Amino acid sequence: MRKSANKPNHLVSRISVSLPQELLVELDNMVECRGFDSRSQAISDMINQQLVEHKRQLGDEVMAGTITVFYDRSVPGLQKKLSDLQFKHIDEVISSLHVHLAENKMMEVILVQGPARRMQSIANEIIALRGVITGRLQLMAAVIPPLYPLS
Repeated sequence: MRKSANKPNHLVSRISVSLPQELLVELDNMVECRGFDSRSQAISDMINQQLVEHKRQLGDEVMAGTITVFYDRSVPGLQKKLSDLQFKHIDEVISSLHVHLAENKMMEVILVQGPARRMQSIANEIIALRGVITGRLQLMAAVIPPLYPLS
């Protein structure tokens, strides 16, 4: 292992990957289009995404993430139900932000932390509410530090 020039405190390992020519051309196009510095950076990003998805599927890993919801605020009682669900899951819901959009539409982003399976369950409860147009859970393989130390 060697230290990366970009991240002096992180050890990196060099690996070799064999790809069909067509796939390599597509990778290079994506690297250029998305503005990655290198193939390694792009591949590292893809691996990180797959590892997060793997941990999410396992379900027991504590993760941080967001539940993003797009909904119609004119549906009677919907905003209260959203608020009540967040309070019901107060141990997992860290914060939320909502934005008023055009034509009685709202977008709400709810910051959550907990076991992946629990986060998916909460997202399902919210997304299934009448008046919710669409919603999505996005998890990260990260944990939010405690707000204050437990004694």
